[in-house]
Formats: sequence, C-alpha cells, structure tokens
Amino acid sequence: MKTLQKSGGIAALYMAISHLIGLIIFILVLDYINITDPMQKLAMNIEKQSVIFSTNLLMYVFFGFALIVLSLALYDRLKSGAPALMQVATAIGIIWAGSLIASGMAANAGLSTVVALYAKDPTQAALTFQAIEAITNGLGNANGEILGGSLTLLVSLAALQTGGLPRGLNILGALVGAVGILTIIPALNALVAVFGLGQIVWFVWLGTVLLRTQPRATT
Repeated sequence: MKTLQKSGGIAALYMAISHLIGLIIFILVLDYINITDPMQKLAMNIEKQSVIFSTNLLMYVFFGFALIVLSLALYDRLKSGAPALMQVATAIGIIWAGSLIASGMAANAGLSTVVALYAKDPTQAALTFQAIEAITNGLGNANGEILGGSLTLLVSLAALQTGGLPRGLNILGALVGAVGILTIIPALNALVAVFGLGQIVWFVWLGTVLLRTQPRATT
C-alpha cells in the first residue's frame, strides 16, 4: 500500500508538471490556439514536428499512464469508506487514461501521415490534417472535460465522505470537477482553461498529500 501511495503521489505531480509544460508550449511558445487558418496550422505542425510530437507524448500518452497509477492509488486509499463512488471514479479514470493515450498516439501517427502527404499535395494534406485534428480533439476531451471533471468530483466526494484526504483539497476538487463537467455545454466550453489550471493545483496538492501521508494518518 505504501509503495502504491507514493507512486500515486509521483504520478499526480508528473501530471501537474506535464500539463503545465504542455500549456506553456502550445499557448505561449507555439501560439497554437490563435492559428485558425488550416494551411498555416499545418505548416506550423510540419515545421515544429519534433516539438509537437514530444509534447503529445508528454501531455497525453505519458499523462495517461500516470493517470492509471493515480486512479489505482486513490482507489486503494478511499475504497473502504466509499466503495461505490471509488469504483465508478476508478472506471472513469481508466477510461479517461485510455482516451488520452489514444489521442496522443493518433495525433502523432496523423502528423507523420500529413507530413508525407504535404510534399505531394498540400491542399489534401490540410484537409486530412483537419479530419485527424477533429478526432484527436474529441479523444483528448477538447470539446468538454466530462471525464476529468467527473473523476475529480467523485474522488473529492468520496474523500469528503471518508476523511481520507484533507478537507480543503476535497472542496477544491469538488469545485474544479464541477467546472470540468460544465465545460461539456458548448456555451461554457471556455471554462476548460479554468478547469485545467484548477486541476493543476489539485494534482500538486494531491501528490504532496499522497507522498507525505498514509491513509490512516488522514482518516
């Protein structure tokens, strides 16, 4: 149990760091969200192929595997006091992890495809890239953080019920999780940024707790 808790803590901290680094790269370094022209976006992906490939691994693929470890650690910590909630939360965590891993792998595979196609037919490459991006965005929950929000909310509710995590952390998680679920509504999708930043704080706090305390110390 002790090893799993520490592994979960390390996983949570990795998730916070990788998410923050990914946001900095995509938003500040690449200015990705402000590039709306398909040809310009494709050209940037081709020019910065190695950066985008590495960031997809960091933010999606490796993040997904860390999420599996964290989900199992949280289940182990909170299952005795809230078994039903943690069964559902863990299932959602595994589904979310698979979705993110698939998104990152598909994005990198698609990038290789459009790079090869661009040399022959730039217009067709741009159309192909748009189709691939729509799929990877869907898998990566860009259209609403229903999975991440549900996991964060359910874990926080279970921890409030059992006392297995600090109360302040649970209140933060409940609020962040609720915001994540709301982003599935198109008019509120802009709250994804609020959810992302809030979950980074939640991951850091959660990781610190898992590394420093054992379940009996927090119950």
